[in-house]
Amino acid sequence: MRFHASTISRVSHFRNRAPFSCQASAKPHSNHKQGCNFGIAFDIDGVILRGRVPIGGSPQALRRLYGDSGELSVPYLFLTNGGGVPETKRAKELSELLGVNIMASQVVQGHSPFRNLLKKFENELIIATGKGDPALVMSEYGFKKVLSLEEFASYFENIDPVSQYKKWTTMPLSNRKAPSVPRYDVSSERVMAAFVVSDPVDWGRDIQVLCDVLRSGGLPGDANSYQPPLYFAADDLEYQAAFPSKRLGMGAFRIALESVFNRTSPKSLEYVTYGKPNPFVFKNAEIILSQLRSSCQNHSENNEVPGSQPFKTLYMIGDNPSVDVKGAQQAGHPWFSILTRTGVFRGKDNHTEFPADLVVDSVEEAVDYILKREC
Repeated sequence: MRFHASTISRVSHFRNRAPFSCQASAKPHSNHKQGCNFGIAFDIDGVILRGRVPIGGSPQALRRLYGDSGELSVPYLFLTNGGGVPETKRAKELSELLGVNIMASQVVQGHSPFRNLLKKFENELIIATGKGDPALVMSEYGFKKVLSLEEFASYFENIDPVSQYKKWTTMPLSNRKAPSVPRYDVSSERVMAAFVVSDPVDWGRDIQVLCDVLRSGGLPGDANSYQPPLYFAADDLEYQAAFPSKRLGMGAFRIALESVFNRTSPKSLEYVTYGKPNPFVFKNAEIILSQLRSSCQNHSENNEVPGSQPFKTLYMIGDNPSVDVKGAQQAGHPWFSILTRTGVFRGKDNHTEFPADLVVDSVEEAVDYILKREC
């Protein structure tokens, strides 16, 4: 059973028109930061990067959002369902790859809203799984008792019946680390919540261990019908990575876990998903963009209260119609969706089910259009 925030539908007055063509080039006027009434949210995979390689003229496009002295002149952020590393580290990586100074506050990942659950689970034992370093992510948010699912599983002998056949667990004995002492008494202390922070690496192990935890009230092997809360950072079925065709995402893992759990348990799996297209994510992005706009205006001599006026337009630039465009449509005014052809979407015309307000070939064309329209 999935839980999600209520959504607001919006029918764009652009959706039945042919896609715009963008050829003009523009740059923000020097006084733009004094009255900036728009902001931009960029997806990353398939829009800004493919793997670790910039695409679509993204470095050039982003540089145009800064002033001559390197100060931010247009409020923008990265709104991605990806993750697995702290926002500070991701901001540093993006800065190096794209050649601009990106702050941690400009990086909103799928798991960023997990911060809001700190009061509920700050001092409770939780497990986190996914690529990267999910336990570090949760620890940096302030959670005090976090174990990665990998570490948690290592304390239960034979919990993964095929672990000996996995190459990454069958290295020579001389290369193995000595068994560590559990930091928490996992044999008696229940897991109070499970978090899928990023795309899981070992689906088989993770599905097995999560089923054990969720069917036992948080204590594998125990007879308890209570299911601890389960949270997913996103629910993308597919996404565009470095490989030419789309890759299975966290939503695919969720479907697999839910299918197995429901077939082996008397109750259906209950869970909460975050990430785009959840309208909550877009509302949160609007708040952050308002704060970034205040920073832009503080560089100017403008006397009005920074960020006091609502945005006229917020642009969502993405490559996935069912995630980026759908999310912007559900969030409603002031969001304006722009779909690029550099990722999941490759169509000649607009997407049929979730048509964007604007379709372009690249993120550079999208920024061209925005600056021409706003300046």
